[in-house]
Amino acid sequence: MERTISTRIKDMTPSATVELKGKIEALKQKGIKIIPFTLGEPDFNTPANIIEAAKKAMDDGFTRYTAAAGFIDLREAICKKLLTDNNLSFQTDQIIVTTGGKQALYNTLMTICNPGDEVILPTPCWVSYTEMIKLAGGIPVLIKTTEESGFSLDPKEIEKAITPKTTAILINSPNNPTGAVYSKNNLEQLGKIAAERGIYIISDEIYEKLVYDGETHYSIASLCPEIKDLCIVINGFAKSYAMTGWRIGYAAGPSKIIKGMCDLQGHTTSNTNSIAQKAAVQALLGPQDSVVNMHDEFARRRTYIIDRLNNMQGVTCANVKGAFYVLPNVSALFGKSTGSKTIQSSLDVATYLLEEAHVGVVTGDAFYSPNNIRLTYATSMEYIKLGMDKMQACIDKLFK
Repeated sequence: MERTISTRIKDMTPSATVELKGKIEALKQKGIKIIPFTLGEPDFNTPANIIEAAKKAMDDGFTRYTAAAGFIDLREAICKKLLTDNNLSFQTDQIIVTTGGKQALYNTLMTICNPGDEVILPTPCWVSYTEMIKLAGGIPVLIKTTEESGFSLDPKEIEKAITPKTTAILINSPNNPTGAVYSKNNLEQLGKIAAERGIYIISDEIYEKLVYDGETHYSIASLCPEIKDLCIVINGFAKSYAMTGWRIGYAAGPSKIIKGMCDLQGHTTSNTNSIAQKAAVQALLGPQDSVVNMHDEFARRRTYIIDRLNNMQGVTCANVKGAFYVLPNVSALFGKSTGSKTIQSSLDVATYLLEEAHVGVVTGDAFYSPNNIRLTYATSMEYIKLGMDKMQACIDKLFK
C-alpha cells in the first residue's frame, strides 16, 4: 500500500509570502534583478549592542538547554517591558519565550482549541493565522473589514459572529497586511463583548512599535481589566529590533494557559535558542535608539509609498497608520489587457508586475482580500523609488 502525507498537511495552504520569496530567488539566480516588496523583514541589521550580547553569551557558556519557558532573566525583562510599555502586570510564570512569534501563536491555539472550536478572525489577515487555527483543529470564522473604514475593527460584526462554539477572537494591531491600528474605543468594546461571554482574545502585537502620524498602540488587556484573565498577548523581537533570523518571540497570559503552552513546547522545540534569549534581554533593557531610528525611517517611506500608489491610474491606497505594509486596491485594473492576456485578478496583477516590471508584490488573495495586493516598505528608499517608477510605467501601459 502506498503511504501518503497526512490530511492536515494536504489541506494546509502553503505560506504565499514564503513561496513568493522562493520564486523571486529563482529569478535572481537567472541574473534578473527584482525589486522586492514581498517579505515583512526590516532591511536594517540587528543593533550592535544586541549582537555583542549574543557573543558574550557564547563566551560565558550560555549554550545549553534552558527551561521550556525560557531564561528567568528574559522573562523578568519581558514582565518589565509589558508593565512599562503596555501597563500590563504579569508574573514570570505567566510568560513563555518561543521560537519566534509564530510559535507563540501556534502554541496558544494548540492549547486553547478543541476540535470544532471556532476562532473569529478579522480579514484581511496574515497568511498563517487560518492555517494555524485549522492545524489546531479549530474553524476560522472570517469577518471582513473595509477599506472605506481604513480596515478598522468592527466589534458589532464580531459580536454577530459569536456562537456557542466560539472559543477565541484573534486580533492583530498594528495589522499585517493592512497597516491598520485598532482604536481604543473599538478595543474596549471588543474586550467587554469577549469578557461577557468568557471568550479568549489572542492579541498579536508584534508591530506595536511601528505606529505613525501620532497614532497610539493600545494593548486590549490594559483597556479592559475584566478581559486580562482571558487574554493572551503575543509579541516578539523580529520587527522592532530587526531580529527576524534570531527566531525569538513570547506570549503573556493566564498561568494555566502558559503552563499548557510550556508543556506543549517541552515536546516540540524544548526551548528557544539560549544565545538568542540572552540577546533579547539586551534588546529590552539596552538603549532603544535603534527602535526610534527604524521607526522614523519607516515613517518616511510610508508617506512616500502611499503618495506614489495613490497617484497611479487604477490604484487606490488607504492612509493607514501602522506596521510596514500597504494594501492598495487594484480592482480597477481587472479587465485591462496586456498583449494577449487579460488581467482578471490580483494574482494576475502580481504576476504582470513581476514578469514585466520585475517588481515583487503579494497577491491579496493570500490575505482574503482579492481586490488588493500587498507591498512592504521594509526595504530601502532607493528600492522603493525605483520600484514605484517601474510599477507606474508598467501600469500606465494598461491604459494606453
